[in-house]
Amino acid sequence: MLAHIATKNLVVAYPAPDGGELTALGAISMTIKRGEFVAIVGTSGCGKSTLVRVLAGLQPPTEGVALLDDEPITRPSTQVGVMFQSANLLPWRTVIENIAMPLELAGMKKSERHDLARELLPLLGLEGFENAHPSALSGGMAQRVALGRVLIQRPQALLLDEPFGALDALTREKMSLDLLGVWAREQQTTLMVTHSISEAVLLADRVLVFSRRPGRIIAEIPVMLPRPRRADFLYDPQFTELTRQVRHAIDQA
Repeated sequence: MLAHIATKNLVVAYPAPDGGELTALGAISMTIKRGEFVAIVGTSGCGKSTLVRVLAGLQPPTEGVALLDDEPITRPSTQVGVMFQSANLLPWRTVIENIAMPLELAGMKKSERHDLARELLPLLGLEGFENAHPSALSGGMAQRVALGRVLIQRPQALLLDEPFGALDALTREKMSLDLLGVWAREQQTTLMVTHSISEAVLLADRVLVFSRRPGRIIAEIPVMLPRPRRADFLYDPQFTELTRQVRHAIDQA
């Protein structure tokens, strides 16, 4: 069963240089339904990545609660796959070995985990590169390997924190469409942080707009574009209007 994610009055604060507190996030109350794809946009420093870390179980909230299937999130879960902007591949390992690494850590036999990794290669567009090392890969290919490393765990939810932020515009667009193809297979509950308005509208069922720090949800924009989504949607008048709405909300933050 796919995961259900929620937050209730979630606040995250950090110690300030003057001895006080600097509130980075909150209070945030939201729900991501099972199988829903939600994108978050907002200015830099508004707490988007902080929210991902809390939902991943990597950082405790200061106030409120984050929930996975109605249970408080207190530590990382095997049900949740997390992908960050940096691929963080091990340079001495091949593509197959990098993708299969989570299963190695779980104690699975080498032949079994490599077979499962090979099954993902066509979906990731990495056929023929299974024995390549990261130094031989483009930025987009490295991110595909990082995505494979998440997907091989068969997570029920995905947390994606600017996964394509370091890529050039054309590669980023291609990766977004590839992600849609991968997501269509399992339709995991997905939260994606991005600075790209067009990327958010192309991928998501809903776009949440965050205010400036401390980050709060100031707009929720449903994306009613049909699925499957294609590159030519970028030129659709409905797409253009949705991006205008998101931009307007950010400008009002």
